[in-house]
Parts: sequence; C-alpha cells; structure tokens
Amino acid sequence: MNLRRVEVDDLVKLLTCNLHNIPENYYMRYWQYMILNWPELSFLAEDESGKVVGYVLSSIEPEESDPYGQVGQINSLSVLRPYRRLGIAQRLMNLSKDAMLRDEVDIEYIELHVRKSNRPALSLYNKLGYRHHHTEEKYYADDEDALIMRFPIQERSSEPQERPSSDSQRRTRKTWITNLWHFVHDRPHRFAEATMSLLRRRNSLP
Repeated sequence: MNLRRVEVDDLVKLLTCNLHNIPENYYMRYWQYMILNWPELSFLAEDESGKVVGYVLSSIEPEESDPYGQVGQINSLSVLRPYRRLGIAQRLMNLSKDAMLRDEVDIEYIELHVRKSNRPALSLYNKLGYRHHHTEEKYYADDEDALIMRFPIQERSSEPQERPSSDSQRRTRKTWITNLWHFVHDRPHRFAEATMSLLRRRNSLP
C-alpha cells in the first residue's frame, strides 16, 4: 500500500473513490479548489495497481470567531470497505495533521464533521485525540445531525491579543482565498479555463 500526497492528476480517481464509498459528494471544481490551494495537506492511499482506495481531503480556513485565526479542516476522509481495519484511515489522518503543523500558517485547532451514527469513525477520531465540540442539527442531506469534533493545537488566551507580526500574511491569504471561493462559485466556467491554463503552464498537460 502506497500513501502519498494528492496531485491534480489524481482528481478523477479521487472522485470515483468518493462516489463509490460515501454519500457526501462534491463537484469537481470543489476538489480542484482544495488541491490547487492546499496541495500539501491532502493524501491518498493506492494499491499496487494504482487504484485509489482511500484519501483525506484537507484545507486551512479562517476561524469564525477570530478575525486573525486560522484552523485546519478535514473536509473528507474515505477508505473503500475491503481496505478498512488496516490502519489506512489513521495513517492518512496523521499525515494530514503533520502537514498542517508544518504549514506556514499557525492553526489553533483541526476540525471535522462526522455523522452522529458513524460509530467506527467516532471511535477513530477519539483515538486520534479529537473531541466533540458541538452538534449541528440536520447537517446532512438526509437530516442526520453532525458532530463537530476538534483536535486542539494552541490554547486560546482569554486576554485581548495584540495584532501578531504575521498578520498581514494571514489577512492576505484569507482575502485571496475568499475572493477565489466566490470566483469559483460565481464563474465556474472561467475558473475551469484558468485551471487548465495553469496546468498547461506547469507542463501537466500537453
């Protein structure tokens, strides 16, 4: 079993794994957005034939209650049924966490959503140090509740903080991410064209 970082060329294989395995699916442009912006945070597992049998899709997002904070986000984790109970999910989660801790942006915690009924996933996340923070009712399409779990990285101080010296970098990163997100949703065709142009410049496509 080979575990490695996700690349743009893996998009179709990742989407196939996602569609065959879990009900929470995403548009291709969402996968593109994640991988192009945070290529160092997402990982996959592939068998000897190159088939993707599992993945973790992660990002770094603004912290909702802190104008200068950043948090890690596990957006999707999946392992095909025949490959479960082999420790693949745990290894993928650890790889993504370690990559987040090496990132240039300091994060306060890592967050994920999990179905309230998904006991195997809850057991894994608890084992990895994630703890239940709050519940979002009827979060999923079938109205099942989602448990929001967090892995703490930094303890937040209750005292007011001076603006950190790296603020401008954080604010710049957050601003262009926000702008890009609106661009993706409001102008998907132009985003697709820009993506293909970028890939050609990087010699990923002929």
